[in-house]
Amino acid sequence: MKEYKYKINGNTYKVAVGDLNDNIVEVEVNGMPYKVEMEKAKAATVKVAAAPRAAAAPRTATGEKVIAKATGNAGGESVKAPLPGVVLSIPVNVGDTVKASDTVLVLEAMKMENAIHAGRDGRVASINVNAGDSVLEGAVLITIE
Repeated sequence: MKEYKYKINGNTYKVAVGDLNDNIVEVEVNGMPYKVEMEKAKAATVKVAAAPRAAAAPRTATGEKVIAKATGNAGGESVKAPLPGVVLSIPVNVGDTVKASDTVLVLEAMKMENAIHAGRDGRVASINVNAGDSVLEGAVLITIE
């Protein structure tokens, strides 16, 4: 039996609690034995939500996956994909003036949205990907002049 001392409204109580058997516990308060019936816990109902289906990589008319691969620099500074992923959005257009800290693309990788920044001040010369494209690490996403 585990023993505890409680002070309630200035009165001290010495309580000994025994083992639990079929929801009944033997409790002794200041030497007086009691049988205490514990309320049975209701079985928790667990609802399993259907897991969202993973998005399939976009495909061309022939059925091949659309994947932008790493390419060379076509003039200007290129913003490259830091890791493989799927392009979610491109908040800039060709000709827009951007600052180094501006988000030029949002890339989903490892179930997280990653804001890709320009990295330097300049003008957007070209956008080499579209929303929904899968890209590999090092793929040139945007060129900035």
